[in-house]
Amino acid sequence: MRLIFGMKIRFLSILSLSIVVSWSVLAQPTPQSLADAELPSLLTIYKDFHTHPELSAHEERSAAIVAKELKAAGCDVTERVGKYDKPGPTCFGVVGVMKNGVGPTVLVRSDLDALPVHEETGLPYASTVTTKNDEGKDVPVMHACGHDVHMSTLIGTARALEKLKDKWHGTIIFIGQPAEETVGGAKAMLKDGLYTRWPKPDYALALHDDAEIETSKIGITEGYAFANVDSVDVIVHGIGGHGAYPHKTKDPIVLSAEIINAWQTITSREKNPIDPAVITVGSIHGGTKHNIIPDEVKMQLTVRTYKKEVREKVLAAIARIAKDCATAFGLPPDKLPEVHVLQDEFSPATYNNPELTKRVTAALKAALGNDYVVPKDPSMGAEEKTGVSLPSLHSSKFAPVPEPTIRTGTIGMTTAVLELMKR
Repeated sequence: MRLIFGMKIRFLSILSLSIVVSWSVLAQPTPQSLADAELPSLLTIYKDFHTHPELSAHEERSAAIVAKELKAAGCDVTERVGKYDKPGPTCFGVVGVMKNGVGPTVLVRSDLDALPVHEETGLPYASTVTTKNDEGKDVPVMHACGHDVHMSTLIGTARALEKLKDKWHGTIIFIGQPAEETVGGAKAMLKDGLYTRWPKPDYALALHDDAEIETSKIGITEGYAFANVDSVDVIVHGIGGHGAYPHKTKDPIVLSAEIINAWQTITSREKNPIDPAVITVGSIHGGTKHNIIPDEVKMQLTVRTYKKEVREKVLAAIARIAKDCATAFGLPPDKLPEVHVLQDEFSPATYNNPELTKRVTAALKAALGNDYVVPKDPSMGAEEKTGVSLPSLHSSKFAPVPEPTIRTGTIGMTTAVLELMKR
């Protein structure tokens, strides 16, 4: 489910009911009325998040605010949930539990982290934060992917559901997930017992802001919504030498060019044409000077797929083609390319259960109106509209309009939870 920017206010005039009944109807809280009531406070919280972003695995301040607000909304909160595979920073995962009798368990998730991006939005509450990354380098930090929106919406949803307990039953698990941008946060929380120390959810819900859909609308995707994402490092070896005597070398730059072109036949000739896959070489580095043929070239790839079997086939083909090209190039076995799939950076595909999606979609249309809940094409992201293109996610100029964004997200998520947990 994707949260988009904005929400049109619709007024309903009831003229035929008695004044007593009218006041009774108006007195009943709804996701819409509660979102409106909480919006001023949520905007203050949002701007604070936006002004004080934190890098992945360093979200101490953001996590503390989420924890504080979930406690205030009546949740039993546990902080610092998560164990990373590598030694290093504390995991700042947050788990908030709201119980209301016997019923289903629903997980509602937000991410916490920001990006190493220099903000250029010109907003009065723009980030000016600079910090050291894990390599010790000074980097700017910005909420360029809307996680500040997600945290604010999570808080608004918790507040609303605490006031709507007569309309639902069961257990809600609110999650503040760290290190989404570097992938490891969800895995760290699972490793620390997210599904064993707390009730395992029957349903899991999350939303993401989106700059590609018309304002005031929520986009829904049935089935595959986001792709498997693999990061692959490749080292192409060669035999270096003088650029004037290429016949005395094995040029890894020329070999890399052949390998890159050959990789594209994986998507065009090796897999079923109806199964999506993308192989992108995002980085290639080799050599130091004009007239020196280097000993090696290093490449970094991103590989996107949906199905498990397609992922396995594509990754295997990347390694096979690289080594076969090197063999044909005349390199000995000890000089064949090294291909490393980075397991700690793998992000699995998101598959939205079609029946569950249809059920939630119907509830959202009832709450927001049919015209404000629209189908969204699946993406090869791990998450076009005509007219002027808006700054995309991860852009230094990405600036959602907070009021309608947070309001729509709060109404949408509250409505979805109520549908799954209704009495």
